This record gives sequence, structure tokens and C-alpha cells, in this order.
Amino acid sequence: MEFITLDISEMIPRLDKLTENTSPQWGSMSAQRMVEHLSDSLKISSGKIKLAIEVEEEKIERMIQFLNSEKEMPKNFEVSFAKKDTPLRHEEIELAIDEFLLEWIDFEEFFDENPEKTTVHPLYGPLNYDQWCRMHSKHFTHHFQQFEI
Repeated sequence: MEFITLDISEMIPRLDKLTENTSPQWGSMSAQRMVEHLSDSLKISSGKIKLAIEVEEEKIERMIQFLNSEKEMPKNFEVSFAKKDTPLRHEEIELAIDEFLLEWIDFEEFFDENPEKTTVHPLYGPLNYDQWCRMHSKHFTHHFQQFEI
């Protein structure tokens, strides 16, 4: 599987294809909710949102193996930190995309200033910059496929 390159100049044009009426190929997230969800994942990676590890310690190694694999993220996978009924933060999708861009910049700046830092992902445990990039690449690919962008 080829996952997307984490290049903001490639990601924003894809996100700009979304409208409030863009329907997912699977799942129940609206396009705007998906973009806000991606921003949330960036906030987790830059330490703005702190969540506890939700998997048993002995399973983390297997989760990291999945992260490093070429396997896609499963469709319709539900996690406690991405609830279906989370209210939208923005009045329109364009503002959600603006937030995504700002969170991407903050993610990059956070690790530029703290290259040795790790932050906790609830399923993968503590991740460094390279591991977060892998997670974001797989995660963004998953949702971009969901909305065919």
C-alpha cells in the first residue's frame, strides 16, 4: 500500500475538494467532521490534547508493528477518542480546513523545537516524530480514501 506523502502543499488541495455535501464511501462522519478529526489527531501528536494509553502494555509492540506495516487502517474502525456524536467546532468546512493547516504547522514546529520528544497516542503509546509521521500518513490516507480525495 502506498500512503500519502505528508506534504501540506499536496494535502490542502485534496481537502479543498470537500464540500459540506461530500459523502463518505463508508462510515457516518461528515466531511467536515473528518477534517476536524484529522486536526484532533494533529493536536494529540503535538501534545495539545493529552490522552491515556488505551491498550495493554503487552499489545503496544504489536500495534507498532501494524503502524510500521504496509497494511491499511480498517474501515469502520471505532475508537473512544473519536466519537460519532462529537459536535462540529466550525460553522463551515473551509474553517475546519484552515484549522487543519494551522495544526499541521503547529505539529511541525512542535517537533522542530523538541526533536527528541514523544507524545502519547492512545493505541500506539509514546511516539516520536517519525512514528507520528507514519501514523498521520496512514490515517490521512484512510480518510482521504473514505472521501475519495
